[in-house]
Parts: sequence; C-alpha cells; structure tokens
Amino acid sequence: MSSQGKSSKKDSAVYREFGNVDNSAALERSVPELPPQQQNIRVQATRSGRKGKTVTVITGFQSKPETLTKLLKDLKAKCGSGGTLKDNTLEIQGDHKQKILQVLTELGYKAKISGG
Repeated sequence: MSSQGKSSKKDSAVYREFGNVDNSAALERSVPELPPQQQNIRVQATRSGRKGKTVTVITGFQSKPETLTKLLKDLKAKCGSGGTLKDNTLEIQGDHKQKILQVLTELGYKAKISGG
C-alpha cells in the first residue's frame, strides 16, 4: 500500500473554502483597557470548591493580562501569600479582604467588599 492518499496530520481539514488563511488574530477578543477609576472591582473571600481553604477573589477587571499579572505580583507581595490569575479574576490565598481593599483604593480602583 502506498501512503500517497493519506493527508498529513498537520492539516486534517477535508474541505476549506477560502484556502489556508490563519485568522486566529482576528478571532481573539480585544479587552478594553479602562483606567482604574472607571473599573468596579469586587473583593470577596470564599471557600467554595477549594476543599475548605479560604481564597480572596477579586473580580471586575477590564484590563490586559499583562496589567493584571503585574497587579497580582504586587498584591501577593503585600499579603505575603500565593495567588493566581484565572479569566481576568485574581485569587489570593487566605482571607485578605481589608488589606487588598486598601491597596486597590490606593492604586485608584473603585473597589468594594462583596459577600459576608
């Protein structure tokens, strides 16, 4: 048997109407970079889905991932704990609502504590 009839694993499309154009850059969502004063940030401590560990979740950001990564590094250093960035949401390990609220307001964000 010859392997001439088999397509390469790299391009497994059977039919493509408009050729081999890569439109991945056009499909990416653009995130508007709003100034901190125009963003409504929510700070909340939660334990749901984390095996009983308390995590402070900060939501409401409308910024680029690079900005959020820089902010996350600063918040982790101020709180002295670990954290992560997931889908424009910052998660800091432990209950640091008051400290994070203070840091965010100093940076010019409109932040509120939500939840009990």
